[in-house]
Amino acid sequence: MVFRVYAEKKEGLANEAAALKSDIVSFLNIPLDGLRVLNRYDVENIDKDLFEYAKKTVFSEPQLDVVSDDFRADEGDFVFATEYLPGQFDQRADSAAQCIQIISQGEKPIVRTAKIYILKGNLSEDDKERIKKYVINPVESREAAQEKPETLKMNYTVPESVEVLDGFTALSDEELNEFIKKYGLAMDLDDIKFCRTYFLSEKRDPTITEIRMIDTYWSDHCRHTTFLTTIDSVRFEDPLLEKAYGDYLAARKEIGRTKPINLMDIATLSTKVLSKNGKLKNLDESEEINACTVKIKVNVEGEEQDWLLLFKNETHNHPTEIEPFGGAATCIGGAIRDPLSGRSYVYAAMRVTGAGDPLKPVSETLKGKLPQRKIVTTAANGYSSYGNQIGLATGQVDELYHEGYVAKRMEIGAVIAAAPAENVRRERPDAGDVVILLGGRTGRDGCGGATGSSKSHTLSSLEQCGSEVQKGNAPEERKLQRLFRNKEASLLIKRCNDFGAGGVSVAVGELADGLVIDLNKVPKKYEGLDGTELAISESQERMAVVVAPKDVARFKELAYAENLEATEIAYVTEEPRLVMHWNGKAIVDLSREFLNSNGAEKHITIAPEAPKNFDRQVSGSFEEKYKSLAGDLNVCSKRGLSERFDSTIGANTVLMPFGGKNQQTPIQAMVHKIAVEGAHTDTCSLMSWGFNPYIAEKSPYHGAYLAVVESVSKLIATGAEFKDVYLTFQEYFEKPMKDEKRWGKPLAALLGAFEAQKDYEIASIGGKDSMSGTFEHIDVPPTLVSFAVTTDNVKNIISPEFKGAGHKVVWLKPEYENNLPVKDSEIALYSEITRLMRENKVLSCSTLTYGGAAEAVMKMAFGNNIGFAFETDENIFDYAYGSFILELAEDLQVGKTLGYTTEKKEISCKDAAVSLSDLLSVYENKLEPVYRCNIEQKAEIPAVNYSVNTWAHAKETYAKPRVLIPVFPGTNCEYDTAKALKTAGAAPEIIVINNLSAKGIADSADYFAKKIKESQIIFIPGGFSGGDEPDGSGKFITAFFRNEKIKAEVNDLLKNRDGLMCGICNGFQALIKLGLVPFGEIIDADENCPTLTYNTIGRHQSRLVRTRVASNKSPWLSETAPGDVFTVPISHGEGRFIASDDLICRLAENGQIATQYVDWEGNPTADIHFNPNNSMLAVEGITSPDGRVLGKMGHSERIGGGLYKNVPGEYDMGLFRSAVKYFK
Repeated sequence: MVFRVYAEKKEGLANEAAALKSDIVSFLNIPLDGLRVLNRYDVENIDKDLFEYAKKTVFSEPQLDVVSDDFRADEGDFVFATEYLPGQFDQRADSAAQCIQIISQGEKPIVRTAKIYILKGNLSEDDKERIKKYVINPVESREAAQEKPETLKMNYTVPESVEVLDGFTALSDEELNEFIKKYGLAMDLDDIKFCRTYFLSEKRDPTITEIRMIDTYWSDHCRHTTFLTTIDSVRFEDPLLEKAYGDYLAARKEIGRTKPINLMDIATLSTKVLSKNGKLKNLDESEEINACTVKIKVNVEGEEQDWLLLFKNETHNHPTEIEPFGGAATCIGGAIRDPLSGRSYVYAAMRVTGAGDPLKPVSETLKGKLPQRKIVTTAANGYSSYGNQIGLATGQVDELYHEGYVAKRMEIGAVIAAAPAENVRRERPDAGDVVILLGGRTGRDGCGGATGSSKSHTLSSLEQCGSEVQKGNAPEERKLQRLFRNKEASLLIKRCNDFGAGGVSVAVGELADGLVIDLNKVPKKYEGLDGTELAISESQERMAVVVAPKDVARFKELAYAENLEATEIAYVTEEPRLVMHWNGKAIVDLSREFLNSNGAEKHITIAPEAPKNFDRQVSGSFEEKYKSLAGDLNVCSKRGLSERFDSTIGANTVLMPFGGKNQQTPIQAMVHKIAVEGAHTDTCSLMSWGFNPYIAEKSPYHGAYLAVVESVSKLIATGAEFKDVYLTFQEYFEKPMKDEKRWGKPLAALLGAFEAQKDYEIASIGGKDSMSGTFEHIDVPPTLVSFAVTTDNVKNIISPEFKGAGHKVVWLKPEYENNLPVKDSEIALYSEITRLMRENKVLSCSTLTYGGAAEAVMKMAFGNNIGFAFETDENIFDYAYGSFILELAEDLQVGKTLGYTTEKKEISCKDAAVSLSDLLSVYENKLEPVYRCNIEQKAEIPAVNYSVNTWAHAKETYAKPRVLIPVFPGTNCEYDTAKALKTAGAAPEIIVINNLSAKGIADSADYFAKKIKESQIIFIPGGFSGGDEPDGSGKFITAFFRNEKIKAEVNDLLKNRDGLMCGICNGFQALIKLGLVPFGEIIDADENCPTLTYNTIGRHQSRLVRTRVASNKSPWLSETAPGDVFTVPISHGEGRFIASDDLICRLAENGQIATQYVDWEGNPTADIHFNPNNSMLAVEGITSPDGRVLGKMGHSERIGGGLYKNVPGEYDMGLFRSAVKYFK
C-alpha cells in the first residue's frame, strides 16, 4: 500500500515559497496574490504505525510544518506538481528512506517525493506556461500527476542482451555518416571509418556497447582529440606570434621531440623542457592518472615531513548549462575525486565561473536556453551544496561576466589536497590483481556525459541531453574521503581511478592494459539497466581500486567500517585487451592498441589573427569613473555569491575570502594550512587564478600570457616567494570546426602561455581543455584561466585590506614591452616585494587586475573603512598587470607614491572625492537582485546577563576524559572537533554509524550505546546529516538517538554520571530537536518546543560573526564571563533560533541563553551583517537547565594558530579546555 502525506511550512516560515513568488513577480513580471509550496511524500513498504510516527519526525517538524493527508486549494487557484525524472537521484527521497530505516531497523521503504505549487492570482494561460517553464527544467524533472499511484515499484523491462550491429563493417562512407547521426555520436566520419577497419580486422561486427564505449573513450572530453589534431602548417599575420611559434619549435628541437605538432604538445612542452633542465625536481611523476602532484616539506609540530601536494582543476560546462544544480555539484565532485584517487585528502577549493549578464530580463533569454540568472543562482546552490556537505573549505569564489558565455557557461572547480608521502603506494597492476568498485551504485544518470560535453550544441541537440546529467550524492563522497585518509586502506591500493566521464569503461578500463570486467557484478541503483548503460553510466561518487588478491578481504572490511559498499567487479590479465561480460556474453572485446589510438589521426592548417588593441576605455569625472567601476559586473561585490560557500571547515583557513573588520576586502589568493590529521602545522598552501576575457577576445596570446602573470603575481602579493610555483590551466574555446581562423585562437592562447612559462621558468603541470564552447552562432571568448600554486609559512602571509590611516601607499611597476611585463623586470619586482614583506615593511599588498589601481585601492579601503587620497589619477583605471600596490609600515623610497591612507571615509584626488559609503552601496547593490546579502532584518534586542563564579565538577575525575564523536552520513566536522578536543587534553573517539543494512544500523546502535558507558562526553559535530534532508536538518541524528538503548544511555550519562554533551551547528540542530537543549532530556517535540529553522535570507551563510557570552552558567563556558565577545566562524543554512516569547524569557532567567550575536559595540542585534540567520533574541547558543548540555551554531572547534589573519578578533573561548577541566 502507498501512503501519502503533505508538509507545508507554517506562515512566516515559508522561505521557499516567498523566494519563488519574488522571482515570478520581479523576474518574470507576472503579478501574484499568493504562492504556496507543499512537499509531497509517497511511501511504500511501511506499516501504518511507522508511517504515522514518521509524519512528525521525518517528513515534518511540528514547530515548522503543517502536515496533512490532503491539501486544499481555493477555486481559481493554479495548481501543478513537479517530480524528478525516473533515474535522477532524489536526495530528499533517499534521506527520508534512510531515516525511516534508522528508526525501524528494518528494510528500507520506497519513497517518492514531489512538490505542489499553488498560485493565487489572475493568471493567463501564457502566464501559467511561463511559470511552469521557469520552475521545471525538463532535463531533470517533469510535471507530476496529482493522483496517488497504486504502487511505487517500477516495472522495468529487464534486457537480456545488447544489440549486435549486424552489417556495420559493410556500411559505405555515406551510410556511416548517417550512422553517426542516427546514434548521436561525438566521433566524426574518419573515426567511424577507423572503427570499420578495426572490426573488419577482427572479422566481426561490433555491439552497440562497443560503439558507445569507443565514442566515449575517444571523446574530446576524455582523450582531448581536438588538442591532439596534427598541425600541418601555420600562417601568421603578426611577428609576436610567429616568434613564439619559433620559440616552441626551438624548444622541441632542444629536447629532441619528434612526435606530431599539436595543441597538446604546445600546452605541455614547457614542462618537458624544464624537467629535462632540472628545474622541476619536486615534480612527482607516475603512470597513474590522478592530479598534479609535487613533493613538499611540511612542518608537523616541529618535525619536517615528506608530503605530497596535489591540485586539479575540473570543468563541467555542458552539464551546468543544461542542469545547473547537478552540473555544478558534480563539477566539484569530479574535481575532488582526481586528487582523492591519488590517496590524498582534499581540503580546499576555489570556484571560477563565466556567465552572461544575470541582470538581463528573462524576455531576452535565447530560445532553448535557461535564463542566465537561473543558471548562475542554481549552479551556485549546486556547487556550494556539494562542497559544503563534503567538508571542503572554499577559499575563493568569483564569476566572470561576458556575453560569450551565453553560448555555454563556464563552470570551473579547482581543488588542493595533500597526503604524507609514506601513505601513497603506486605500483603497476599484475595479472590476477582485483579491481574493486567502491562507493555509490550505478544508475542511468550521466549516460553520454563525456560525449555531450564534447559537442557544440544547437537548439535541437539540447532537447536530447537529459540522460547526460549526473546528480551528486555528497555524503557518499565524504565517506570516500575518510577511507582514503586511512593509512592502512591507502597502502592496500596499488592503483586507483575515479569514476567520471565514461563510467566503468574508462575508470576501470584505464587501470591496466588487460582487464576482464563482469558488468553483472556492478551494483545498481535499480533494475532495468542493460549492459551498455552499466558500461558507460557516469553515476557519481565511485572509485575503482586495484588491490592484490590477498588484500581484498581486508580492504572490504575497511570500506565497510566507513559505511561504504565495496564490490569485486574485474581482474587484471596479461593479454592487452579490454573485455566486458554481461549475462554470460562478451559484449566488449577490444584490443588496447586500438583503444589507445584515440581514433583516426586528424590534421589541420591554422592561421591565427594578429592581436588587436585591448586598452581599457573609461570616461567621465573622477567620481563618475569610480562609481562606474564599482558597478561594473566584473568588479562589483560577489559577497552574496561567495558567502553561501563554507570557507572555514577544516580549521585550516589562513585568509577569509573577505578581510578587514567589515569583511569586505576580497583576497587575491586562497591560503590554507596543510590538512594534518590530529596535529598542527604552520606550512600552508596558496592557490590563485588569473584571466581577463576582455583582453583574450582581442588577443588570445596576451590574454593567456597575462593570465599566467596575474595568477603568479597574486601569490607574491599574498606573501609567497617566487619559488616552487606550479601552474595548471583551464582552456575553453569555441568549437573550431575546420576553420583555420577559429583554430588560431587556441593556438595563439597556448603560445602566450608557452612563452610565459618559458620566460618565468615555471610549468603548467596539468590542465583541462574544453573545445565545445559554441551554441548556434555564439562562441565563448578564447579562455585560458591560469591557476598558480605554491607553499609557504603562515607567518609570511599578507592580506590586501588597508591596516590603518596615515600610511604611505606606493605603486611598483615592471617595465612593459608589447603590452606585456618584461620578464627580468617582473622577476626582480617579485624579489623586491618579497624582501620588503619579509622585512616587515609592508602592511598590505594588492596586485592589479581588471580595474587597475582604482579597483585595488577601492577594495583595499572597504575592509576596514579606511579612506585614501591619490596624489594623481593618471592611469589608475588602466590595465597594469604584474604591478603592485603596497601599504608601507614606514616612509620608504620605493616605487611611485600613489597616495596616503586617511581617516576620511572617502577616496579622493585633489579636489575630487567620492565617499566610501556611496561606493560601497554601488559595489554591493549591483548584484543584490541576483545574490542577496543585504536584506533588512530589524528588532530591538536586549542583552542577556547571567553570571556565576563557581562551577560544579564531575564527581569522578579523569586525566583525559573520553569523548564520543558519532559520524553520520553527511557529518563533516569530526576531524576538526577531534583535533580541538585532543589539543585541550581530552581523548576523542570517532565512531562511524553504519546504515548500509538493517543489521548495520542495529549493530551500530548497540556499539554506540556500549561506548557511551565508557565515555564522559558526547560531542555531536557539524555537517549535513543526510544532506539536511528530508527538508530539514538533524533528522538522521535524532532518529538514531531516539533508539531506546541509546536514549537510556544518554539519560544515564547526564542524570547519573555527571556527563557532558555538546552539539555544534548540525549537532545543535539535533540537540534542540531531541529536546536535550533546552530541556536536558530526549523528548518528543511538539509545536511549543523551540527549534532551528532556515535563515531568513533563504540560503547558506558562511562568514565570521561576533558572539557575546550572555551566561557562563555552563561548565563548557567556565573560562568566560558575561559580556566577553568572541569571533566565531559560522556555516549553516538552518541556524535561526525560534521559540515562544514566554520560553525565551524563562531561558534567559535560568541562564540558558549562552551566547548572542552582537555588533561592533557588543550589542545584540538582528542586523544581517552580524546576526546571519535572524535568530530571535539574537540567540547563537543555549544550554540545558543545568548547563551541562550546550548547543551552538558557531564553529568554536575551528581554532588554531595563524587562522583568519585578515579579520581581527578573539577566536578561542576555551570551550574544550573548560570541558576537560570539569573532570579534573
